[in-house]
Order: sequence, then structure tokens, then C-alpha cells
Amino acid sequence: MSNRAMALATIDEFLESHDIDFEKSSETAYLLTLPGAKKLQTHCALVVGDQSLSINAFVIRKPDENTEVVHEWLLKKNATMYCVAFAINELGDIYLVGRLPFSAVTEQELDRVIGAVLEYSDSSFNPLLELGFSTAIRREWAWRVSRGESLANLAAFEHLI
Repeated sequence: MSNRAMALATIDEFLESHDIDFEKSSETAYLLTLPGAKKLQTHCALVVGDQSLSINAFVIRKPDENTEVVHEWLLKKNATMYCVAFAINELGDIYLVGRLPFSAVTEQELDRVIGAVLEYSDSSFNPLLELGFSTAIRREWAWRVSRGESLANLAAFEHLI
């Protein structure tokens, strides 16, 4: 069995044996939906290439404001992270990305990497919203107050008002 085939089999076994919502979009691509506390869902793709496993997870869209501050925050955070790092795409949207050689694709390592993606996405969500979308948060807060709407899911940002 090739290294690539072993990596695919390991991923299949891991995902089937864990409580992770996923679909296999092709023979070599898995789309995971990871539940979070602050960021309710993180969508993560595992793609088995010719030489390695690629990990890509959407974190947040391009910031509306303070882009340089957001990017500085991401770079500083990258220095403390395991196996994945923040990156931006051509549109400025923020992702977590990483690669593993096939020899590192074990059930233990998949657990660590998927856990890292979930932790970094979830723990970074509110700080990134504060830095990159504070004007929109204030506008949404005012709109909800004016209409008597619930502020429950904005409570974490009350200090911005």
C-alpha cells in the first residue's frame, strides 16, 4: 500500500471513529464541520495531495477596517501555533492552513491538528471581529436596540459600545 493510500485509510478510520461531522467530497478531499463556542462552526478541508495532506479552514472574511492591525495580530499569533498558521487568500479572507507529510498522518496527529484548527479558529474569532469589524458591531448593536431585538449574541462585544 502506498503512503498516500495509507494516509487516506487513516483519515477514513479517524473520521468514522470520532464524532466529527464530515463529508467526503471526492476520493481525496474531506469537508469537516467543527463545532465551536464563539465561532459556532469552522469549516475545514483535508485534501490528500500527491505528497502531503493539506489542511485549510475558513476563519473569517476580509476585515472591514484596521487591516494592518489584524494582519499584525495574525503574524504574532502564528509564532505560538502548532502545525497550522493564519494566512490570507487573494480576497483578503483569513484561513488556517497547514501541511503534513504522509508519514505524519496518524490518528493521534489528526486529533492534534483538527483540535488545533478548532481551538485557533474559535479562540481567535472574537478578537478578530473586534479588530476588523468594530464599526459594524456598533452599527448592529444600535440597530437591535432601536428595534428591541436581542443582544444575546453580541454580549461579548458590549465593551465596544
